[in-house]
Amino acid sequence: MTARGLLHRPFRALGGSTLLALSLSVCAAEGAPAVDLGTTVPDAATVKEGLFPDDACKELEANGFRCMGLKPAVRFSLPAASFKLGSAELPEGLRKQLDVFAEVLRGRPKGSQGVRIVGHADASGSAAGNLALSLRRAESVKAYLVGKGADPASLQTVGLGAKDPKNPQDPAASENRRVEIGRAE
Repeated sequence: MTARGLLHRPFRALGGSTLLALSLSVCAAEGAPAVDLGTTVPDAATVKEGLFPDDACKELEANGFRCMGLKPAVRFSLPAASFKLGSAELPEGLRKQLDVFAEVLRGRPKGSQGVRIVGHADASGSAAGNLALSLRRAESVKAYLVGKGADPASLQTVGLGAKDPKNPQDPAASENRRVEIGRAE
């Protein structure tokens, strides 16, 4: 994971120091857990600052300020248990969250840093079936974002099947059926 400039101003929306602490603690190392949005619909500023923290640095520098420190981009987990068993259909709650991501992505210039959409499945099916299902989930999210105006060339999709469960103690648990959105490497 690459390091990005840390601004000396708090994140908006989720409570300044709360999201800042989350982003520093959960994304400090490669493979760290994602920020779980649950059923919360974030605001666009939170999503933009989480996915593209270097944009704020560029804005500060354009205004004559210096950006200090390091801060990695955040991966967002959308939401736990959002998909029905065996389904890639987007539930209404997930659509509301994705509307905010689409708003942020619509405002990105062509050729700018892309986004990686990672689909996950629980372990209730075969390995091959779970891999295909997780990719269909990621593709469903991509199609929705593109339908809302996001640049398809900036969106990468990956399916991991049941390889990275959110709840490793119960690989068949519903919270393992999810999609994560983060910056493309």
